[in-house]
Amino acid sequence: MGELDAKVAIVTGSGRGIGREVALKLAGAGAAVVVNDLDAEPVEETVAAIEAAGGRAVACAGSVTEHGFAERFTATALDAFGGLDIIVNNAGYTWDSVVQKMTDEQWDAILDVHLKAPFRILRAAQPIISAAVRAEREAGVPVPCRKVVNISSIAGLGGNAGQANYAAAKAGVTGLTKALAKEWGRYNVTVNTVAFGLIRTRLTAAPAGGDAGTIAVQGKEIKVGVNPELLGAMERTIPLGRAGTPADAAGAVYLFCIPESDYVSAQTVVCGGGFNL
Repeated sequence: MGELDAKVAIVTGSGRGIGREVALKLAGAGAAVVVNDLDAEPVEETVAAIEAAGGRAVACAGSVTEHGFAERFTATALDAFGGLDIIVNNAGYTWDSVVQKMTDEQWDAILDVHLKAPFRILRAAQPIISAAVRAEREAGVPVPCRKVVNISSIAGLGGNAGQANYAAAKAGVTGLTKALAKEWGRYNVTVNTVAFGLIRTRLTAAPAGGDAGTIAVQGKEIKVGVNPELLGAMERTIPLGRAGTPADAAGAVYLFCIPESDYVSAQTVVCGGGFNL
């Protein structure tokens, strides 16, 4: 018996990196998972990996910022698995610049993916959750504890030069979490945040030679990656002496999804190897 047997989870940005590890972790504990990413190929690869391990998963590719995506995403969970128990708002990327050079497009894009998209998904999920709770109460059965885990960053807690847009969005995630914890407590839903420190993903790992890499986001090539020397210097500030892995990050999310955290809500946990802001 897994800790999450009979639970249904949706995880944004789960075709790659941290999100993929979260999806695999939840599925390994028994949850059925709706897998999402911008591109269909990584989504299908994650679904296949879950199914190959004996788990259940379906694909829901597309941008979390598209109008109508939130409704399609949450409906996929209901149609495929009959419910919705765990929401992990993980999708995102960085598009950095110092404030005097940051464009409105950069600002809006990062606020949209990190803050507006989670808001829309939670808004779309509310009728599903409230209907399920109403039916459970009318049937006289216990209302299970459902879970929301929003992903933030230490940039949202302490700021980071060159990331005014990202820091503002991630700070907003904390406010969203605290507000929803108060609104959804009556449904027996916990709402928490995991703020990541330095995690090695394609967004932080510079390619060979130290030049910036890029990722494709809806037709745009966005520079990502951290210079190896700077990455090494950052790691030396971490008490555990290393950057985190996607599996480390997924473990922190998992803590908020299991029954042992059923009375923990409106909290932010830093997954940063002991890094102190």
